[in-house]
Amino acid sequence: MEVIKIVIVDDHPVVREGIGSMLKREPDFKIVGEASNGLEAVEKVRELAPDVVLMDLRMPELDGVEAMIKIKAENTDVKFIILTTFSDDEYIFRGIAAGARAYLLKDAPREELFKAIRAVSKGESLIQPVVASKVLDRLFELSKKTPASETLSEREIEVLRLMAKGFSNKDIADQLSITQSTVKTHITSIFQKLDVTTRTEAVTNALRKGIIKL
Repeated sequence: MEVIKIVIVDDHPVVREGIGSMLKREPDFKIVGEASNGLEAVEKVRELAPDVVLMDLRMPELDGVEAMIKIKAENTDVKFIILTTFSDDEYIFRGIAAGARAYLLKDAPREELFKAIRAVSKGESLIQPVVASKVLDRLFELSKKTPASETLSEREIEVLRLMAKGFSNKDIADQLSITQSTVKTHITSIFQKLDVTTRTEAVTNALRKGIIKL
């Protein structure tokens, strides 16, 4: 039987003691250390090289996310499970972005925590349904925000390039062999897609995003 070495990180001693006593009952779990803040967590992981770290988020000295980032910079093998009372969207996404393979709330059933530890130690992931739904909602919102460079047509990008050179609507029409009315239509569409109201803003925005270059 392969034993999973665990470090518990939480700023509340009672919580650490409760989690520890619960995990010790499982024959394949071994609590190798505890930490009361992010800085201690970095030191403990460096010293003990655990397989899995149960990480709280809000702690003194250094929060859980920053601690994970520091630990990952030194040890890419350690796996993180966030165990917290916070289900706010920003906590979830900061934690996952920092490398957490599981995100559980502290009121999760013990069987779910055991399952998460075993899964994460094997390189798998586990996220509670209440948390997973928020992740999916955020991904859906992000999927709708297509970069402007992908939504602008080739002709609109051509118009933008000429605008950046200071061409007037008439000059652009002559250059592209289209009518001034068509140029105005393209410019209106460009303004909408870049969420701007002036030619200067449109050009500046396009340059900043790398849509066009001078």
